[in-house]
This record gives sequence, C-alpha cells and structure tokens, in this order.
Amino acid sequence: MNKSNYFSGQPTFLQLIRLVPKDLIAQCIDQSRSDHYYKKFNTWHHLVTMLFTCYAHCHSLREVVTGMRAFEGRLQGCGIRFFPTRSTFAEANANRDSIVFERIYMALKKHWDSIFPDSRANKSVYIIDSTTIKLFQAIFKGSGLGKENGRRKGGLKVHMAVQQKQFVPSIIHLSQAASNDVTFTKHLDFSPGSTVIMDGGYRSYRQYNEWTTQRIRWVTRLHPHSYYQVKKKLPISGKQKRAGVNKDALIVLGAPYDKIPKVPCRLIRLISPESKRTFEFITNDVESTASYIGNLYRKRWSIEVLFKRLKQNMPLQYFLGDNQNAIKIQVWCALIADLLLQIVKKQVKHKWAFSNIVNIVRLHLFNYLNLFSFLEHPDKAIITTTQQDFQFKLALSG
Repeated sequence: MNKSNYFSGQPTFLQLIRLVPKDLIAQCIDQSRSDHYYKKFNTWHHLVTMLFTCYAHCHSLREVVTGMRAFEGRLQGCGIRFFPTRSTFAEANANRDSIVFERIYMALKKHWDSIFPDSRANKSVYIIDSTTIKLFQAIFKGSGLGKENGRRKGGLKVHMAVQQKQFVPSIIHLSQAASNDVTFTKHLDFSPGSTVIMDGGYRSYRQYNEWTTQRIRWVTRLHPHSYYQVKKKLPISGKQKRAGVNKDALIVLGAPYDKIPKVPCRLIRLISPESKRTFEFITNDVESTASYIGNLYRKRWSIEVLFKRLKQNMPLQYFLGDNQNAIKIQVWCALIADLLLQIVKKQVKHKWAFSNIVNIVRLHLFNYLNLFSFLEHPDKAIITTTQQDFQFKLALSG
C-alpha cells in the first residue's frame, strides 16, 4: 500500500511551534526576567499554552487545560514537561508581565521579515490606525457616552503601524479605549523618506510639522472642524478633473488666534466618479499629482482588512482573565499566532484564503499532517488518500 507523505511526520501544532526559534525566545526571557519566581510553568510553557488557546479557539481556562492534557503525548515534541492547573495558568496570566510576549512578537517579526514583500517602492509606506476590543469598564476605561441605564462598556485599543503589502503590524501599542489616537505617534520612529497614511483621528499639528522637518511624507483626511487659509490655488489638468479632482490648493492649517503651531500643507478635494462622495485630503507632498495622493490614501483600507482578519480568526471575544495583564497577554499571543500563520501562507505558492488556513489548522491541529506539502498540493493529497482507502478496502475484501 502506498503511503501518503501528506499525513505523516509531526502534528500540525508542532510544525507551527517549530517556526519559533528557541534562542530568540531565550533572549526575550533574559531581557524581561520573566522566568524569575517560576519553577515549572516558565515563559516557553506559557507561550505554547497560549498558542494552543488561539489555534484551538478555546473560550475558557478549563477548555485549555483539559484540551492540552488530552493531547499530552503529542505535545512532548514542543518541549512541554508540565501541564498547569487552571489556578496556575490564571496566576501566570495575571502576574507574568506581558512585555515578554510583546518582545517575542517583535523579535519573531524581525526574524521572519525577509519572507514578506520588501520592495523599495513599498518598504517605507506605513499605514497607522487603531481598533477597539470591547471589555468591561472595570478593566479598561471605555470611550464615548454611556447608555441610558448608566452602564458603560470599557475597551482595549490596539494601535498599529503596518508596512504596505505586508499585512502584519510592524509597530503595536496597547492602551485604554478612552485614550486619544494621537498618543500613538510618540511610539513611532520613521526614517527620512517614509510615507505615513492615517485617518483624521491622528490630528496633531505639532506632529505634522515635525514629520515635515524630518522629510517624512504624511497623508490624512481633513478634519471637519479644521480651520485653514488658502494661500495659493494650484492648476488642475483635464486628466486630473476626469479622475475626480475638484480642488487643489496650498493652505495653512490653524486659526490666526490659536497658539498651536500653524501647518503649511496642501489641500486636495476629490469626488469619487463611482460613488459621487466627496473626500478632502491634506498632505505635505506638493510634488505628486492630486489623483496620486488620493490613490495613496486608498491603501489605508488594507489595515481595516487586517483588523477584520484578527477579530474573525483569533479568539478575541472571550478572555481567559479579568485583569489588564491577562488581556494584554492574550492579545499579544493572538498576534503571534496570526504571524505564524502568515509565515506559512507566504511560503506556500498555492493561493489560500487566510480563513481557510485557520480552519485547516484548527481541524488538524494534532493530526500528523505535513502542513506545507498539503497546502501546496491539496488536490494531490486528497487523491492519494482516496487511493489508499480504496486499496485498503480491496485488501480487506481479498
């Protein structure tokens, strides 16, 4: 009987874990001192347990603990020698500083950076935005008005900077939902020649001027309450008009009586030929065409797709702890789990929807499935398996 190469080797979960270099983890542990005062359930055990939580879509501590014990034999290859009780797992989530998982994500992203798109045209284009994960008000302070009954929802805000076409965040900051988006800009350090694309929530005149001084191009939406003075109207060609350009002018942002610094920039008004909606953009780029600036801002939609991917495919609706540290750990580990699947997706030539890869991993998490070979030639694997079943039935009947 022919043996399929797709259903042999190591469990799928172990193949994903092996994408995480042990020496890299050891460096992050040493920097964070995250294994001090822990005898058995160290950072490596904690990371593997959280990745199991993400890939198996566990919703409670009991599901995690019992699920891992059920596959105890197949977890030996992960270096797991200790299976925690619920209380031990909960205590580690509450007390082990989430900074170690942040460092693991950033180090892992840097280690695998070479497999992601790295062309000179796109490397320096960053898209920044934030998404909110709803939680209890007692854990993280929420934003907006409360309900009529006086109840308010809290939330965790995840700020991200994503390089164009990479689909994985390069810079991440976690804060309370009530915090202003502008606070994220102090965590950004872009090199000269970079481009920053953002929505109107990142309105900071001081930051705009600082980026201009650093030779960083920025593009954003004009805030509806912004005051500006038109200094010079720029000509609009027939081609630009057909592309929807309605206005192109050099302006100065800021009211004369305000003490905040004024921002010399460019205002572009576009009317979408398809939807007839009007968009107003501001930028410090006075060289590019108005339609090019409009198309540049459209690239911001890729970060919305990333947020949707994370929320739909990672367990971020149910949290294993009721404190800030536990929730941050789960968010960072969800980002690590997402990154590992993106690494798999980028190394396979066969085109797969990310949600399909997530489902395959979940269904075959502890099956002996050669993940990369299966994803590369799924039809061949199915044919080989069918032939084996047929030959097995013939052998039985004979």
